[in-house]
Amino acid sequence: MSRLFAADNRDGGALQISSAPQYFKMFEQVIARLPHSAIEQAATELLLAYEENRTIFLFGNGGSAALASHFACDLGKGTITNGECQKRFRVLALTDNLPLMTAWANDSCYEDVFAEQLRNFVQAGDLAFAVSGSGNSPNVLRALEVARKAGAFNIGLTGFCGGKMKSLCSLCIVIPSENMQIIEDLHLSVTHAIFSVVRHKLNQRRRSELVVGASSAD
Repeated sequence: MSRLFAADNRDGGALQISSAPQYFKMFEQVIARLPHSAIEQAATELLLAYEENRTIFLFGNGGSAALASHFACDLGKGTITNGECQKRFRVLALTDNLPLMTAWANDSCYEDVFAEQLRNFVQAGDLAFAVSGSGNSPNVLRALEVARKAGAFNIGLTGFCGGKMKSLCSLCIVIPSENMQIIEDLHLSVTHAIFSVVRHKLNQRRRSELVVGASSAD
């Protein structure tokens, strides 16, 4: 591994970033190594879940929790182009029910805050989308275990070498970096890329349906 990708810790790393150009040079090098095929496959799986009316559950901690909520907003609202009559994504961020999260954390343990929410809802064929920079967050891993036992399709978005999450996922997108800030930057970019592809394909499909409908009316 090159000096640029030397091992770091989750607070910023053993490699000290001393200038903005150095940070963005690292950023560019990681972008060049992104797993594009896995990202495309994630978009395909989300479209399939949409078509089959399956539910998508998103979860993560800290910045990853914010991203889970953000991505749920993108999918749930950002894909709507034709008003209230349009079919919607069935998507839920498990990070958004703070009273329920604190109840499970207080009465059980923090490792259960996502898993116990999933037990209420997850069904075979649903999609669990987990975000973890390290891939080793215990509450994320426990939720993935619950989802897998229920027969869900697990997608992971992580960094480093994938962590323990990798073995629990049907598909795992690993940002090839050991710098947490770069990983988090590109987690947002990956979800925006997935969302953009999904929205484009949905819009193409809707335009085709409109053309077919107009032809049938003639």
